[in-house]
Order: sequence, then structure tokens, then C-alpha cells
Amino acid sequence: QVQLVESGGGLVQAGESRRLSCKSSGITSNIRPEAWHRQAPGKPRELVASITSDINYADSVNGRFIITRDNAQNTVYLQMNSLRPSYSAVYYCSAGPRVGTGWAYWGQGTQVTVSA
Repeated sequence: QVQLVESGGGLVQAGESRRLSCKSSGITSNIRPEAWHRQAPGKPRELVASITSDINYADSVNGRFIITRDNAQNTVYLQMNSLRPSYSAVYYCSAGPRVGTGWAYWGQGTQVTVSA
């Protein structure tokens, strides 16, 4: 019954911005999404940004992404600025507790496609 739901994906022009949202629902009200990941075809899933005890970003996003959270709404956001075609991927959110280097809960993903 645990459910994380991402939204905000779609087709974007290069250079434009987009904000992704991830919210827990149902019986997951006590589960706070805290990280964003992405996976492009033929490539491994990678951590993009996390907001736990501190905020961390992957070097690959090159300062273009901002992660925020609203604990009262059980929601985490990913603001993506100056998007490039190379950023096209399925973006997933995740929630703790941490399991090794991973996360206990995952959303189903939202597709972000950046066209030149």
C-alpha cells in the first residue's frame, strides 16, 4: 500500500525549465520522499539529488538542479533549469529508510524528454 507518485514530466525544449514533484499517498503519510534519480536508455540509474540531513547533488547536473521538500505535504520537488537533451531520462523519487546505499521505497517514474 506504500505509494510514491511523481508528476511534472513531459516534453521540454532545450534551455527551458521544469519542476518535478513527488508525493507520498495512502498509508505512506509518514514516509517522506527525499531523493531523485534518473535512468536513460542503456544506462544505469543514477542519483541526481538528495535532501536528508544535508543536500547533495550529482556532479553531472552541473548546478542546474535544486531539490526542496515540504514535510507537511510529504512532498519533494526537483527544479530543473537550463535543460539539455542529455538530461532526457525517466526520473524517479525515493524514500527512506536507507537500505545500504539504496532506499526502501520508489515511485514509478516520470519521463522527461528534452528536445533541441
